[in-house]
Amino acid sequence: MRLALNRRPSARRRQQRSNFLTFAALAPALAAAIQFTPVPDANLDLSQLGRIGVAGDFNGISLYQFEEQNEKPYNTNGSESLLAQLPNGAFASVISTDASIHDMCTFTLENGTMQGVVIGGNFTSLDGIQSQGIALFNPNTSEITPLAGLSGQVNALFCDQEANTVYVGGNFRSANSTNAIAWYGTDGWTNLPFAGFNGPVSSITKASNGHIVFGGSFTGLGNTSTPSTPDGQIINLSSANITSASSTSTSGFSDPRNIICKTDGVDGSGSTWLLRDNSAGFWQATFGFGFQPTKLRLWNTHQDGRGTKTFRFTALPLGGILNMTYLDPATGQNASCTSECPLSSNTSVKFQDFHFVNLVGMNSFRIDISEFYGSGGGLNGIQLFEDDINSYAINDFNAPACSDSDTKSSATVTGPWSTSPSLQSSSQYLTAKLSGSITANSASVTFLPDLKESGNYSVNLYTPGCLQDATCSTRGQVNVTGIMSSSGNDKFMTSLYQTNNFDKYDQIYFGYIEASSADGFRPSVTIAPLAGQSLDEITIVAQRVGFTLINSTGGLNGLFDFDPSIATLNTDFKSSKINQLGSSFSTGSAVTSLATAGDLVIVGGNFTSSSARNVIGINTASEATMALDGGLNGEVKAMGLNGTQLYVGGVFSNTQDNAVAGLNNVGVYDTSANTWTALGSGVNGEVSHVVPMLVNITNENEPESVVTFTGDFSEINAFGDNSAIPVSGFAVWVPSQKNWLQNLSGPVPAFSGILTTGISDLPGGGSLYAGSMTSATISANGAVTMAEKFGQFPIKIRSSSTSSGTISKRDSVSSGNVTGVVTGAFYNNNNRNLTILGGRFTAEGTNGTSANNLVLIDGSNSNAVTGLGSQIEDNSTFIALAITGDLLFAGGNIRGRVNDNDVRGIISLNLQSATFNSTQPPGVSGGNATITSIEVRPDSGQVYVAGSFDSAGALGCPGVCYYDTSLAGWNRPGVNLEGIGHTLIWTSKSQLVAGGNFTLNGTFPTMLAMYSPERQAWSAYPGEDSLPGPVEVLTAGSRDRNQLWVSGTASNGSIYLMKYDGSAWHSAGVTLLPGTVVNSLQVFSLTTSHGDTDILNSNQVLMMTGSLNIPSFGTASAAIFNGTTFQPYALTINSGNTAGSISKIFTENQDFFSDNAGHLALGFVVLIGLGISLALIFLLVIAGMALDRLRKKREGYSPAPTSMYDRGGGMKKIPPHELFESLGKGRPGAPTV
Repeated sequence: MRLALNRRPSARRRQQRSNFLTFAALAPALAAAIQFTPVPDANLDLSQLGRIGVAGDFNGISLYQFEEQNEKPYNTNGSESLLAQLPNGAFASVISTDASIHDMCTFTLENGTMQGVVIGGNFTSLDGIQSQGIALFNPNTSEITPLAGLSGQVNALFCDQEANTVYVGGNFRSANSTNAIAWYGTDGWTNLPFAGFNGPVSSITKASNGHIVFGGSFTGLGNTSTPSTPDGQIINLSSANITSASSTSTSGFSDPRNIICKTDGVDGSGSTWLLRDNSAGFWQATFGFGFQPTKLRLWNTHQDGRGTKTFRFTALPLGGILNMTYLDPATGQNASCTSECPLSSNTSVKFQDFHFVNLVGMNSFRIDISEFYGSGGGLNGIQLFEDDINSYAINDFNAPACSDSDTKSSATVTGPWSTSPSLQSSSQYLTAKLSGSITANSASVTFLPDLKESGNYSVNLYTPGCLQDATCSTRGQVNVTGIMSSSGNDKFMTSLYQTNNFDKYDQIYFGYIEASSADGFRPSVTIAPLAGQSLDEITIVAQRVGFTLINSTGGLNGLFDFDPSIATLNTDFKSSKINQLGSSFSTGSAVTSLATAGDLVIVGGNFTSSSARNVIGINTASEATMALDGGLNGEVKAMGLNGTQLYVGGVFSNTQDNAVAGLNNVGVYDTSANTWTALGSGVNGEVSHVVPMLVNITNENEPESVVTFTGDFSEINAFGDNSAIPVSGFAVWVPSQKNWLQNLSGPVPAFSGILTTGISDLPGGGSLYAGSMTSATISANGAVTMAEKFGQFPIKIRSSSTSSGTISKRDSVSSGNVTGVVTGAFYNNNNRNLTILGGRFTAEGTNGTSANNLVLIDGSNSNAVTGLGSQIEDNSTFIALAITGDLLFAGGNIRGRVNDNDVRGIISLNLQSATFNSTQPPGVSGGNATITSIEVRPDSGQVYVAGSFDSAGALGCPGVCYYDTSLAGWNRPGVNLEGIGHTLIWTSKSQLVAGGNFTLNGTFPTMLAMYSPERQAWSAYPGEDSLPGPVEVLTAGSRDRNQLWVSGTASNGSIYLMKYDGSAWHSAGVTLLPGTVVNSLQVFSLTTSHGDTDILNSNQVLMMTGSLNIPSFGTASAAIFNGTTFQPYALTINSGNTAGSISKIFTENQDFFSDNAGHLALGFVVLIGLGISLALIFLLVIAGMALDRLRKKREGYSPAPTSMYDRGGGMKKIPPHELFESLGKGRPGAPTV
């Protein structure tokens, strides 16, 4: 896929969190901006079928029109995608990530050159390309360019075209900055004049005066700080692999491990390591983890006058010799060294410290001894220190047992943990593989750091990537808790995904932590699996937790006003009204979102001030604050501005003075009228993202802007005449309709998933979004009409809370798991216009009551919707329908009581009166007492049924039976068949074919049998023994029904598809993947032929419905088979983040086998016939006249004279006797004159 975008100068990057006016203005360019790959039309000939309906278990359906469409559920493992909208409105993934995308902006240089779309988040890869938190995406080529050099996560971006700069904020380290940095033009990373912030940045916007405003959870400028007591963390050498070269052979002095945890400086056997006489050598340590040492401490040996004179320190695996500084014991002056660092031979010098000039990461080091005192070199002790405060899950990597600290770092574990190699990670780590019932007690690791001093810390949890250990498919979420002070007031709990492809870290806490105490309190962080995940097997990992002491200038509180035009930073924060506004917030406040409208900067978050709570505005021109009607009574987490309308999401229920009812977690503020308005009655949970989107609502050629809300909520609240709607954390508000998209009638699309951010003004038009979405072009529950595109029936079926998923229709019925619409029919007799839908669902009846499981839609009575009432139990499921005359027979797993008689498995209704017939078929029993197929014998009143039952009424009638409407009783069709029937079809008036799992004549297993009413006996269908399993669905393969298509489940569990051509069975030659469920088959004629195949005519395709797992594609709810390949036809979505399924396609007429590609209207046929008839008559008259003239000419006729003057003369020339002489004689010829 390619995003074809033309470059043009852009006025200014969108204001943070979207500008809806610009978004709507770009609507006409949307379809042209992004190019997708269309698929060939299906070319189905529907002209002879009348009305068509599609029944299934879905809440949204789409025709398969583009290769980028699919039925995949949205990701729930924390990974997201860069998304674009197809021309039909559905979402498609452009690139995928292993975590979240938090923000995006279009980076266009001042000269109009577009650099690409900057993407920021907490991901570690984009489309498998390692990208730590930020990358550049080229919409024209789909190329991804990682912006290397940043470690952590990006929360906010602002692309400033006028300054050729991208401002980046988040929780990260890069160069000498923390949490804020800039990317300049084509040069790359540039430190801002300040060292970043002492807390994370959440949002960035640009004010009308050109200043850049940062919002977040910080209290001052500044970078991370070293502890007041540096080099306080000792690196554990005792767990390292120690090697050496040229060690002495003297017993007790040859082991290089002698000097580990040896700090008393006493030489001797077992305490000193020596080199061979007169030899150089080295001492090396290799670790299972990485570190950045700050200080090396060495004890020189004085054994027998020996000692090390010079050495060098080499970091491995880099191989670099490190510069160090030290205090010269001889002079008392500071000195530096590189390759020849000296050690004193003075016995009064206990040890010497060498400080590393540069921080260099390593997991191994070597000390090379080049010169020595006496006969050879050696060492009497070694220690290595660092500033980084870490607690490792593997205790061997924490402080050694010989550490003199009373609060040395450690970890405690519970559960089935094992050690995993470091591979591409920075250290080895623990892995727990869990299955069964997984709770927080299944496994845990508690990290206990060695904090020397109290203060504000940033706490980061480090997680190894899943690609290296091939656990991505089983990685899930972990719950992280922490106790940061002895009072218990400073604690936290959060959950994190561990699905990152590469190593990452997440900030899990920012704030005050009390120092470790020898007399009791220890700060702690505990990691455990999050309960309630959908994975059957979960892999969790634990590596380390890092604690970074934060130092800052202070004076800020969540807001910072940065003037990029001033080269020297002004630390007088009171000179800015924005900084003053932040300082007025209460302690512990946080800013989560910023938006700019003209001169107004709007601030949202979790804060209180003297004038407002949680949302406030400040005019940068007049420096006046706007209280926004006092603010809201809860935290604001996201905002989006549309002109004067500010859409807000968060955790609140009203304004500060409780003046607006229904303001539940979402609302809109009119900045011109200074008033809040509820969006319906809001949603029932937290909202975390507000993102604009384009949707076709009233005109498919004019998409309009809507507002999407994503968060942790499960319902759109009821309001007015609108009932509550179950959702999965995603809702769409339509401003033009003043209602939620999910409440609108008509052919509107369906969406579900997560949207975190979007760009509305890509150069050249079009939009990009971030998140994970499923979508459908038509929102409908269970049934739609079908023509050139899908439409809606005039009925409102409520969304089911569960779906039958990929369980087959028969298995679902027997287990009670069927949901949705399973079958349907049309009835048109006597000027009635009924649509009948059956299944397991609840619809809204015309009189305001609920109609369950079988409904009649009366098109001749304003589409009135009626059900069966209370006589049929609500847990019944209708599977099959058949109409004979005015009678409807409906079968399934049905229970009830009609006319004081119990019914089971089947009922009958009079469609003229829409009431139960006075006489009901006696119920079936045995097996599952379920009827799955009903077929009426042609030109008769005999209703044949198949299913799982043993008796019908009092009659033993296993698997297949028929009800005679004239006698109102059951009859057994033959006595030589028993078993379970799945499907029926009449191939002629005198032959019924039944598919199922039968036994014929009490002995022979039979998958497909045929019945002759004349002989009243069953026989095996020709060649049925070649079928690999019971037939579950079948359909006619030709107009005369001498050919059949069948499908079922083979003995090995696979799905088979075969055709009987009138003389032999043939396999389709292609297979569907495991997990496939086939619910129906139907041959359709085509308007345009495909290539010839051996198994299908060129003007036919086979339609399959169900949940079809197609090779190289995935699942589809309907697909067409052209004799060689499967092409998806319809895709569905369902509640619970699952794909839907289609049960069957039902039609008004059954003329599926057309003899030509097109048909003329009857009037045109009559006119053409009349014209042909007149032309033939005219030709016959002309031909007759011509033949008569020719005959006369042959017989000698001449034209009679016409001149009047000659008549008298002629009579005088013929004598009278000659005139009458020939009378009575034959005609000899022409008269003689």
